[in-house]
Amino acid sequence: MIPVNEYFEGKVKSLGLQTAEGRATVGVMAAGEYEFGTAQKEVMTITSGELNVRLPGEAAWRTFRKNESFTVAAEQKFQVKAAAPVSYLCLYL
Repeated sequence: MIPVNEYFEGKVKSLGLQTAEGRATVGVMAAGEYEFGTAQKEVMTITSGELNVRLPGEAAWRTFRKNESFTVAAEQKFQVKAAAPVSYLCLYL
């Protein structure tokens, strides 16, 4: 069975999978602003579109585009803004 996750009234959806690197999700995000929390370290790679991200402890927003990644430590919150739909791969380490 493939786990399905849905957040923010269906504006963010992901499918879970097991990879050689560990547990992961592949997801899509509609245009909007969202805040996420981490239970463990996460590495998020943008697979299409671009995502503006404010990482924990940072005041400035950073833009990540296709094939670019960012890392968030466990037990942290981070904000994202998408001007258009974005897809991503998230690895849980």
